[in-house]
Amino acid sequence: MTFADDRSATMDSLKRALPYVRLFKGKTFVVKIGGAPCSEPSLLRDLAEQLSVVRELGVHVVLVHGGGPQTSLLSRKLGIEPRMIEGRRVTDAAALEVAVMTMNGAVNTNVLAACRAVGLQAVGVSGVDAGMVKARRRAPRSVIVDGTPTMVDFGHVGDVDAVDPTLLEKLMAAGYLPVVSPLAADDAGNVLNINADTVAASLARALRAEKLVFVSDVPGILEDKGDPSSLISCTDLRGLEELVDNGSVASGMLPKASAIRMALEQGVARVHVIGSQRASLLTEIFTNEGSGTLIVRDRRDLSPAEKAASGELGATENAKAAGG
Repeated sequence: MTFADDRSATMDSLKRALPYVRLFKGKTFVVKIGGAPCSEPSLLRDLAEQLSVVRELGVHVVLVHGGGPQTSLLSRKLGIEPRMIEGRRVTDAAALEVAVMTMNGAVNTNVLAACRAVGLQAVGVSGVDAGMVKARRRAPRSVIVDGTPTMVDFGHVGDVDAVDPTLLEKLMAAGYLPVVSPLAADDAGNVLNINADTVAASLARALRAEKLVFVSDVPGILEDKGDPSSLISCTDLRGLEELVDNGSVASGMLPKASAIRMALEQGVARVHVIGSQRASLLTEIFTNEGSGTLIVRDRRDLSPAEKAASGELGATENAKAAGG
């Protein structure tokens, strides 16, 4: 490719991105990165670079991180075998101590370090700070374990009661990127472990976010969870439920599906599930083709541009665009 060709391609890309830049300027995105991508310095740095671009284009961003793999690794080093049920961690007193050390310590610091490496002004907080996420300890509940209904006490696991976004809004207004650890507390000050997908969805709702984006270690929602080529580019809540019912969405993806459902039902217009490959976030947001899976409340909510991206205005199942 000649320099002229390369310059022409760059100009074409910028022209295609411009409508999205105009559409999203001044809006808020909540981006959640899973624990697995957080363990790869190169992936963290690439995400930080992409977030820097998004913010320079006038979009406000809150970054929420997980840390499940890191928590499990430290637990095993300390002789504590992690226990997961339906993708959620059973958290006794020892497991809670490990979660606090991992989430508010190693993982949050690593994310902040990646942001600093690219000149991105980031501040680490948790749901405990300034009463941001108010939660209550989850009551024992009946779940299916090995095909049998079983009453399970999840321990120091919380369910979100309310979110006060004031601290996040002040940080964003001051030019900072909030990096949120998914720990919270009840009114008595008891620290609770909350699934990071749930925290991200709750923050997106409270901030009236334009988009909620999940950055995962898979390219998006897969029809066959063992086959990356079975990526579903677009679906709605009904389609998501079908994927849960047929087992395509299972195990650790179940909390994500629940968070997606909650966000869409409570006013977030667009939810995306993308991989952590290079430039996946920018490709998802600023191109028609996208990089992962777009989920809307109802396929009838798709914009003309999103429908047109499938090449067939009347068929939206495989439509894909990052626009609102």
